[in-house]
Amino acid sequence: MSRSYFHLHLVSDSTGETLINVGRAAAAQYEGVSAIEHVYPLVRSSAQLERVISEIEAAPGLVLYTLVGHDLTERLEAACRETGSPCLSVLQPVHALLQSYLGAETTARPGAQHMLNAEYFKRIDAMNFTLAHDDGNLPFDIDESDVILVGVSRTSKTPTAIYLANRGLKTANFPLVPGMPVPPNLENARKPLVVGLLASAERIVQIRQNRLLSLKADDTSLYVDRDAVADEIAACRKLCNRHRWPTIDVTRRSIEETAAAILDLHREHRLKFLVA
Repeated sequence: MSRSYFHLHLVSDSTGETLINVGRAAAAQYEGVSAIEHVYPLVRSSAQLERVISEIEAAPGLVLYTLVGHDLTERLEAACRETGSPCLSVLQPVHALLQSYLGAETTARPGAQHMLNAEYFKRIDAMNFTLAHDDGNLPFDIDESDVILVGVSRTSKTPTAIYLANRGLKTANFPLVPGMPVPPNLENARKPLVVGLLASAERIVQIRQNRLLSLKADDTSLYVDRDAVADEIAACRKLCNRHRWPTIDVTRRSIEETAAAILDLHREHRLKFLVA
């Protein structure tokens, strides 16, 4: 199937993350169509907006924006009408609904969600903890973890841990290696949620072969032997069953989907301590 392309202009007075996520989530629903993204973050002055408009004029397309300044919004919408570029304020329907429900007016604060508040510093603390407890680094403070990920090599433990840290969870991860015992402090952990990450043997072998190829290493070892990998996965499953740790099959899951499932498990896990 041949693909068609369109220009997607994302204009934000903040980082643009909201627009990028919304634009990509919507565009992903259309097969055979790809967006050529033009991202313009931190647009907060008329001069900055005029540079954006000149690019829209050069490549007309869809325009999504999050601008809280009324003058900037009016100017952008007028320019879009002139170029025939449909435009939409992504947050406006949400603001209208909130305003109707709360009976309160909005305050124009660009990037308000990125303020240096307690939640922000909690995420920074979680990120520092996660980086310090990567790939088996489980010292005496293991019980300070919110989540501990266990699994065989190449089950996306590290990227998943970093994603969870960005959501404010202190996340450690421990690789299960054949012949190496699991440390007692991990097996005896009670406060953290321990989650086992699993995948099909075929998928693990494929990823490991690509890894070895990138390193120009020998691929004849048990590291990429299908039966040996299947034994590793079975051992991981057995360990998790013994300790009643929940498991997630990441074979066909994105990191975001895996993290969403873990966040849901963590909410349930926390309830045990609130009820106790």
